[in-house]
Amino acid sequence: MTQQPPIARLTGVRLDRGGRAVLRDIELSVPRGQVVAVLGPSGSGKSTLLAALTGELVPAAGSVEVLGQVVPQRSRDLLELRKSIGVLLQGNGLLTDLTAAENVALPLRAHTRLPNALIRRLVLMKLHAVGLRGAADAFPRELSGGMARRVALARALALDPPLMIYDEPLTGLDPIASGVIMSLIRRLNDTLGLTSIVVTHHVHETLPIADHAIVIANGGIVFSGTPEQLEATDDALIRQFLRGEPDGPIAFDAATRADEAA
Repeated sequence: MTQQPPIARLTGVRLDRGGRAVLRDIELSVPRGQVVAVLGPSGSGKSTLLAALTGELVPAAGSVEVLGQVVPQRSRDLLELRKSIGVLLQGNGLLTDLTAAENVALPLRAHTRLPNALIRRLVLMKLHAVGLRGAADAFPRELSGGMARRVALARALALDPPLMIYDEPLTGLDPIASGVIMSLIRRLNDTLGLTSIVVTHHVHETLPIADHAIVIANGGIVFSGTPEQLEATDDALIRQFLRGEPDGPIAFDAATRADEAA
């Protein structure tokens, strides 16, 4: 059987913000079908990497390929590519004056010409997939934080994207809601045949569902391997991050880390 090409590939990538190099010499290949955890301390460049994958940030050097093509810079081509990338934002981004079902329907109404009855059916299917079919007519203010995150997840899945990107999916959630979200990420990835990139600093909640882990620190990728390999490493920098120790190779102050990356 011929091996499928990676769903995303970064080659020799440098990413700048405000004239400063945030990430350098990034080499990354994301296999199809896996849950890949992109880990690292706050300010390490995880969100910058995400921005490159979605085309929001053009690399200063190197190439970023997603779904077999270099991420386009033309707005029309980029919009077409983004239909195939589901993104769960850490702030949810739900419109407060729309019900859960109406929020989930937004991508379908914006990018398809499906009849209303079919859109309603698809929306209910997506809400059912995240365990919230009964909350279809509820407004965001009537939902708990975890429920609102699941509605946002259903919306991200509305167009059946082959690639899902999760930006700090556990922000503001209690341990139970966090467990539900992580379980959903794994289950949906497997049942829907997705590839999932989870950008997070929540190590211990994320590793149990991940197939592969990447750690970003000090301006680059400092680890790439399985969760088991990550937990077994004796690298001082990675051990400091995993254990949450204030002293070590990773500077406590974000500005200091940025200066070191410059």
